[in-house]
Amino acid sequence: MFEIIKSGGWLMIPIILCSITVIAISAERYWTLNGKKIAPRHLLAQVWGWVKNNQLDANKIKELKNSSELGTILAAGLSSSRHGRDIMRDSIQEAASHVVHNMERYVGTLGTIAAVAPLIGLLGTVFGMIEVFTAITTEGTGNAGVLASGISKALTTTAAGLCVAIPAMISHRYFVRHIDSLVVTMEQDAIKLVDALHSDRRVDVKAA
Repeated sequence: MFEIIKSGGWLMIPIILCSITVIAISAERYWTLNGKKIAPRHLLAQVWGWVKNNQLDANKIKELKNSSELGTILAAGLSSSRHGRDIMRDSIQEAASHVVHNMERYVGTLGTIAAVAPLIGLLGTVFGMIEVFTAITTEGTGNAGVLASGISKALTTTAAGLCVAIPAMISHRYFVRHIDSLVVTMEQDAIKLVDALHSDRRVDVKAA
């Protein structure tokens, strides 16, 4: 393995760094974007139970806000529920934009690596071919060792770049779709809460 990396030349270093970054981001995002942690299924029912039993106060809202990303969105809506449907929806949208931004953290980097890694490999290919043609110009076609070294560098960097780009692209697409799915779920729960509060009764948030 070391010989293969060595044969690719110095451009293998950024390709290796890209591969490490892809692994680290994929592991971190997979752990962080856990659907059960971000949008617990029971949370909306629990919140509505607090509302119906008149148990909703500042402490409950703080607890809800710190519980999960969905909790943060619902807490923002509940805090402004007394001011009407439109204000409540605006508060939810503002909180949701921050939540989604945090969920998308580092995901764009995967897309960037997926686009850049093949280009780095292609650059290695160009350098390798330059080395081949330089050897042909100076030494002719009789020195097979020099020619093989240049061709090896060209092929190795290209293959390495693709080996990094393909998993990076797969991870990027997976997390984008996963985030979209979570956003839809949170949006549906938030809309249900708004409709329930303003078609049934308003919620007065009791002071702690």
